[in-house]
Amino acid sequence: MQQSATTGVPGHKLIDDFWGGLASMLVALPSSIAFGVLVFSAISPELVGQGALVGMIGAAAMGLVAPLSGRTKALISAPCAPAAAILTGLAVALVSADVEIDRIPVLLALTALISACLQVIYGLLQGGRLIKYIPYPVVSGYLSGVGLIIAISQLPKLLGLPKETGLLDGLSSPDLWQWPGIIVGLTTIVVMVLAPLITEKIPAAIMGLLAGISAYFILGLFIPALLSVEANPLIIGPISSSGSFLQSVSGQFSSLLTIQMEDFKLVIYSALALSALLSIDTLKTCVVLDALTKNRHNSNRELFGQGIANLAAFAVGGMPGAGTMGPTLVNVTSGGRTTRSGITEGILVVLAILVLAPLIAWVPIGALAGILLVVAFRMFDWGAFRLLQHAETRLDFTVIAAVVIVAETVGLIAASATGVGLAIILFIRDQIRGSVLRRRASVKEVSSKTHRLESERAILEEQGDIANVYELQGNLFFGTTDQLFTELEPDLSTCNWMLFDMRRVQSLDYTAAHLFKLMQDRLQERGGELLFSGMPSSLPSRKDLHSYMIRVGLVGERGKGVSIFETRDEALEWMENRILAEADLTKQGEIKTLDLAEIELLRKFDKTTIHELRECMHERTVPAGEKIFKHGDEGDEIFLIRRGTIRILLPLKHGKIHHLATFKQGDYFGEMAFLDKGVRSADAQAKTDCELYVLSRQEFNAKVYKDVVLGVRIFARLALAVSLRLRQTDSELRAIEDR
Repeated sequence: MQQSATTGVPGHKLIDDFWGGLASMLVALPSSIAFGVLVFSAISPELVGQGALVGMIGAAAMGLVAPLSGRTKALISAPCAPAAAILTGLAVALVSADVEIDRIPVLLALTALISACLQVIYGLLQGGRLIKYIPYPVVSGYLSGVGLIIAISQLPKLLGLPKETGLLDGLSSPDLWQWPGIIVGLTTIVVMVLAPLITEKIPAAIMGLLAGISAYFILGLFIPALLSVEANPLIIGPISSSGSFLQSVSGQFSSLLTIQMEDFKLVIYSALALSALLSIDTLKTCVVLDALTKNRHNSNRELFGQGIANLAAFAVGGMPGAGTMGPTLVNVTSGGRTTRSGITEGILVVLAILVLAPLIAWVPIGALAGILLVVAFRMFDWGAFRLLQHAETRLDFTVIAAVVIVAETVGLIAASATGVGLAIILFIRDQIRGSVLRRRASVKEVSSKTHRLESERAILEEQGDIANVYELQGNLFFGTTDQLFTELEPDLSTCNWMLFDMRRVQSLDYTAAHLFKLMQDRLQERGGELLFSGMPSSLPSRKDLHSYMIRVGLVGERGKGVSIFETRDEALEWMENRILAEADLTKQGEIKTLDLAEIELLRKFDKTTIHELRECMHERTVPAGEKIFKHGDEGDEIFLIRRGTIRILLPLKHGKIHHLATFKQGDYFGEMAFLDKGVRSADAQAKTDCELYVLSRQEFNAKVYKDVVLGVRIFARLALAVSLRLRQTDSELRAIEDR
């Protein structure tokens, strides 16, 4: 594959970036003009020309600065619909509040400035991931609400209604309609919708705009008044900038000197909503862009870069924006692959401002209204209505509808608050849908890694229901813990010990801690206890769960609070020992050293058989910490434990080990090599000082050749013991796999 030395992209050429930048400019510039006109026309019809200029300047500033600061390849940044909706809503609110007309552009600029600073802060605080986690129904409802607001605001412009005439009154008064504007707008809409079916090389917005302008001048042949640029309400009108570029920049910053604390109160909520929407719009575009270009953007850096770009747009008197989907997709499909395509788009916008500003004065308002109506239609999430078909998705539709309704009836700021509240409800809904109880089992079904003698297993099998193990998962908070308490309430009446495996727990709040305390109190009334194991030391929230339980008073000394065990196996062994202690079995034979006849494997044999076995047995003493054998050793001995405890350990990579089993006095181990004469599969290490009987297969075979019946009896007994161990393993596997 050929790789360009100048771009670093396989098979890519600089000319491709140029064509991508040109195509994206042709999409971004008309939309930016339309958005600027939308905002400033809400202040006064006389400010339409200024709005067009503000939109173009915003496109230029965003196009030049965002690629350099954000560094996301092929992303095109420009004024966007969410920015237009927020600023238009704020402009309307300020006009309704009788704020001076001259002050409103300053307040809009202040809103953009605060929003840009917030985006910079989002990036510095690594907030990119958090913004991406806003539930899609909330985003869908918000964007649908923005689309509806834009559509409602543009219909009067399409009809050419006087500013003081409401939409409903205008729709019922055809005598107020400006038919030339309607024809131009409908022509723009039709061509823009059909353009992709004709060609994909020319952006639909450009074809629609050219069609609208052509329709306007054709109508001008029959209506000469349309060909006058002065006092013509159907076109943008003259675009002029007061003073030089440097004067414009200094004027922007000078206007900040007139800002008062009351002004911040007027715009702060709009600025917050604007920063969130611009960030969401950018990151959504970046995700789609990653899929197209097989790259991966840095969300935090891009947020920081977008904030810097919006600061630049503010400085030069432009409209704020975001990484926009339409121009970005056109850029990619036209060949743009690097940040150079974005910079090219910005340069071409600057050239368009310098060269085409006189011609832009002739752009019909109806054509811009048509473009915005198509944009609004595409922003609305029509697929949301499919959610009504299924009961489990109707709540998601309700969220979308609620955000849209609040946006239309109250405002976008209230809609954002509604969206945040509903996002919390969605989270709680999703948590409650799935139980935090992953698996439950009694000591009859699962056991510790300590192998028990037959007499002990019989007791555990009979009384194992009084000790249960519960594997928890997810978030333990007020929305899920009460359900857990309800699920476990029957066990609280029958169990003495309840062990909670916390390895998969993500969070725990004070409500959960309080309910665990209630469980502990219930168990202590019967002499029982609540146990925890596998406590995560660091949750995703960076909270130390063990320390938190201590702080809230849930964990303390045994008998005074919940007991904590490092591993589940330790807790299981503790519960088993408590059950056996109540049956007076745990003290049996712990002090004296067992004789051969007292080893459980041989306990039912007669004295003659024991005597014959004793002749081929050897005694061995092993101090604590010493290994009896290691993984890979050759050997054919089986070991019978007279006194002490043995741990079976499996060596892993990088010096790690896995604890397989623990054997205690009266039990045996090493039977696999005794039976198949293979190498040892694990290490055997003395946990305490141990005394062992050792039986070699070679010596045993010599004895069996003389007494075949002895061999049959020993192998039959050994086969039964191994079978019991396998059945116990099957029972535990069944409990693990049971869903």
